[in-house]
Parts: sequence; structure tokens; C-alpha cells
Amino acid sequence: MYETIALNIKSAERIAVLTGAGVSTASGIPDFRSSEGLWTENHDREYYMSTDYFFHDPEDFWKKYKAIFRMKLLKDYQPNLVHQFIKDLETDEREVSVITQNVDGLHSLAGSSRVLEYHGTLNRSSCPNCGKSYSLDDVMKVAVPVCEDCGSVLKPDVLLFGDMITAHDEAESIIEKADLLLVMGTSLFVTPFNLLPYLAYEQENTTTVLINNEPTDKDRLFDYVVHEDLSKAITKIKEKM
Repeated sequence: MYETIALNIKSAERIAVLTGAGVSTASGIPDFRSSEGLWTENHDREYYMSTDYFFHDPEDFWKKYKAIFRMKLLKDYQPNLVHQFIKDLETDEREVSVITQNVDGLHSLAGSSRVLEYHGTLNRSSCPNCGKSYSLDDVMKVAVPVCEDCGSVLKPDVLLFGDMITAHDEAESIIEKADLLLVMGTSLFVTPFNLLPYLAYEQENTTTVLINNEPTDKDRLFDYVVHEDLSKAITKIKEKM
């Protein structure tokens, strides 16, 4: 199967790559759900990491936000061989577009030129009042970052619970043009991201590949399914290319 997948990748002219948390695992990105004891408090994480809570108590929001995503460590993470593999697929003859659930920015750091951050990014924050953008370095300088122009508390550019999904239409447009859909490191559990493979499934000329360490309830949508550690699977595919 690895040889067949490799051949399909080599022959594709437009590849759409969907990635999830499994792609960042080898880079040491922690699961925010395991943050030390945070979710033993009265409210669950959906409440704390919501737009409503941000506007209700922005100071406490920023305290919890930085703890959950371990913001101090973010600069220590580096792209792994999976990020590099995706970047290296880009050639003069092949267009590769990444649609990622991940908010760590590692695809861009690896050098991928077309990255759609479906759930936003930890690396920027914006003023909800005037729209001015600030870097991660800016927001780490103070406990509660505020806009230097208007004084409003900054809001992270990561998608919070209650925020509208704004990238879905663009993601669909990318998949509609692809002749290969490569889905890696995601359980395809979160809606509406998990609806994207259906679009490729319905397209006659789009080959679909799923690589994940465990089965998903969307496996039936794919022409080729690999259940294996992502780094090991990519290494085997590279050997066949």
C-alpha cells in the first residue's frame, strides 16, 4: 500500500493536506486537555476558552489561556519530519495546500507556502476594537496584553469556543481543485473540519488517503487507509518515492 500511496503522491499536481494534532506530536506539542489540574475547577475548558469568558473576565482568561497552551514553551517547538515531508512535496509542477487544525504554526515554520490555519494560530493576537495585530513575543511581555493604540485587551487569533468558523469555504475551494487529498494525524471528530473529506469523496477524480494511528469513523471515505504511527508511515512512504 505504501508504494501505491507514494505513486499517487508523485503523480498528483494539486495536493490538499488536512492535518491534526497527530502531526505535531513528534514535536512535543502537549495536549491542552492535560494541563495540570485546570479542569478540576468548577467550569470546564469550553467555558474558560470561550469568547464569552474572554469578554467576561479578560484578565483571568489570559492567565488560563497561557497555562493551557503553555505559551512560554511555544518557541521551543520545532517542525518534525512530517512537517518537512509536506513542505518537500512542493515542486514547480506540484501545488500543495495545507489545511490544518493545529494552532502551533509549525507548518509555516517548516516552510510550507500555502497554509490555511483552520482554527487560527497561537502566534498572533489582535485588538477586537481596532484590529491591530500583535506577535507572540508582544503578548508574552505582560500578563494581560492590551492594544497600544486604543487600550483594549487583545484577543488571541486562535479560534475560541463560540467563535465563527471563517476558513471553511476556503478549505472547500482548495479541496475542490485537488486531485489528491492526504489526511494525516486527525481523528476527524471535530465538526465542521470533519466534513471536508466528504467533498473529496464525492469527486470522481480525487484520490483520498488517510494516515492516522487509529481508526476513525470516516475511514470508509478514503481510497487508502493506513493505521500506524505517523512518523513511521511517512518514513515508509518516503522510501517508496
